[in-house]
Amino acid sequence: MQSETINNHAAFIWSVADLLRGVYKPSEYGRVILPLTVLRRLDCVLEPTKEEVLAAVGRLPDTLQNRDPLLAKFAGQSFFNTSRHTFATLLGDPDNVAANLRNYIAGFSESARDIVDKFNFDVQIDRLDDRNLLYLVVSKFADLDLSPEVVSDLDMGYLYEELIRRFSELSNETAGEHFTPREVIRLMVNLLFRDDDELLTKPGVVKTLLDPACGTGGMLSVAEDHLRNLNPQARLMVFGQEVNAETYATCRADMLIKGQEASNIKFGNSFDDDQHQGVRFDYLLANPPFGVEWKMVAEKVKDEHAAQGFAGRFGAGLPRINDGSFLFLQHMISKMKRVDEGGARLAIVFNGSPLFTGGAGSGESEIRRWIIESDMLEAVVALPDQLFYNTGISTYIWVVTNRKTPERRGKVQLVDARDYFTKMRKNLGEKRKVLSDQQIDEIARLYGAFEEDPRVKIFSNESFGFLRVTVERPLRLRWEITENTLSAVAADKRIATLEHEQRESLLNQLRTHHGSTYATEYEVRQAAQEALLDATADKPAALVAAVAGALAVRDPDAPIVTDRSGAPKPDPDLRDQENIPLPPMNVAYETDPTARLETDEYRSVVDDYLQTEVHPHVPDAWPDPDKTKLGYEIPLTRHFYTYNPPRSLADINSDISILEDEIQNLLAEISR
Repeated sequence: MQSETINNHAAFIWSVADLLRGVYKPSEYGRVILPLTVLRRLDCVLEPTKEEVLAAVGRLPDTLQNRDPLLAKFAGQSFFNTSRHTFATLLGDPDNVAANLRNYIAGFSESARDIVDKFNFDVQIDRLDDRNLLYLVVSKFADLDLSPEVVSDLDMGYLYEELIRRFSELSNETAGEHFTPREVIRLMVNLLFRDDDELLTKPGVVKTLLDPACGTGGMLSVAEDHLRNLNPQARLMVFGQEVNAETYATCRADMLIKGQEASNIKFGNSFDDDQHQGVRFDYLLANPPFGVEWKMVAEKVKDEHAAQGFAGRFGAGLPRINDGSFLFLQHMISKMKRVDEGGARLAIVFNGSPLFTGGAGSGESEIRRWIIESDMLEAVVALPDQLFYNTGISTYIWVVTNRKTPERRGKVQLVDARDYFTKMRKNLGEKRKVLSDQQIDEIARLYGAFEEDPRVKIFSNESFGFLRVTVERPLRLRWEITENTLSAVAADKRIATLEHEQRESLLNQLRTHHGSTYATEYEVRQAAQEALLDATADKPAALVAAVAGALAVRDPDAPIVTDRSGAPKPDPDLRDQENIPLPPMNVAYETDPTARLETDEYRSVVDDYLQTEVHPHVPDAWPDPDKTKLGYEIPLTRHFYTYNPPRSLADINSDISILEDEIQNLLAEISR
């Protein structure tokens, strides 16, 4: 939950918007407020050592090879500022605020200056100066104390996120693309580190963590704090990548102030500009944007998939273009340390779509198959709806690893935490619910216990697989010449290619046989040929087939239509698909499961299913093995469904009687 300090500071900073009205659109306020908030934070952090740094600048020559590391040492940070200005001194020369502010920004060391450059703030300095607003705006921020003693690093992260949330509401953007509620992150981090207490409490342990869609860095900060609380001697080196320039700059500034290696935060799209190529990590966290299309990077992604396969990042398959969730997951899996390097674990937030979208053989199903058959999916945790600022939909945490503990191997755990929430007194956008600390602990306990429970189900990997079998039934036809079938002949597109006179002649020829019926396809084709020959002096095969097809009538009591070899022809209108569950088979992932589908074991699964579930109702049905596909889905809500019987008629009648009595009493009062 946000502290009073955060709320007060956010309200104060937001009051700057009053000065910007008329000059900036509400959707543009963030272009001024966010970079100045970051600059003021940097200014407050450097203030205690400012004089020492300036004194060192005077003593150390510009040509000194190790000058920058020495200045950083005097600053007590990994960055410094050599300008004589601070936010306070900028106000001492009201006529030159723009020039002095630029001088102040230019005085930052390279790592901090790159952050400011990403905000493109120089444009806003001119815009504010031209409208005589720069002095007023800077003076507002000069009155704001963002020193670490007043606003902790954790609270500063909250403050950045609160400001971005407000900007997003004004501009109707998606706040969820930038950050995740901190209680959701805490739960993810708890799940991620849950089984590693012994590993992470070793003295001097160093681990790495990546967020490929890091936003303002909330996940990185919470993970770092969690590990520090678990083991003060441990070190978590955090890495990130972010495509939005402003949130990238905010994240990088936050990491810089915390003493993390800010250069580990990269700018760019993780799909087509992987800034951590070739690097593998111990842990990974992400909340990728829900349901965002990847059309802009489609060409590069498809090229990598086709050219590199599993040597690249997207070997398992490609999801549909309007949802890149599974691209993020495959990208993250490619960044996991290999098993011989100690393995890795990741946690990612999805909406419901990756659980079941895509039929057997589709890109999504193939990705699920790869993850599950490779025994990497450890757990899926269903969260309450209305947890996020930008959407009220239900969300799910996937835990994926290549180093399952022995008892988890070959199994997937489902945790239903949809009822674990506390209602907020005041909603924030779509966010109306929060997870309390006790609820986070309980969800983590359910996950860690790995025991069946009303809230926990444990399944074998194969439980999520199924065979998508095409079931055919024989085509049964009779042929007749009636007004209905003659209308079908006239409406056929192939018949419509004839000249008008020819078409009318054909119909007249067929009318002479009105009421005729034909028992076989051969007989009706002969009749069609004769009618065409009389009408057009020709009998093209396509037109013969068109006439015969239009005269056909489906009849369940008619004989079965067969092909030249005597095999029954399937009826497309009666074709059906059945999803046949897989029994436990302990299968390993194969790039192409075709050979597996042709084994006796899989054939017997299909035969047994048809014999018990299909043939009692339609004994003439048969499967088409060439169309059988292997699919995977995770129907989590179905597994936790509880049947609630409808109310009895007696109860309903009783309620109706009570309502009728109330209505009669009200009418009696009115008539008095």
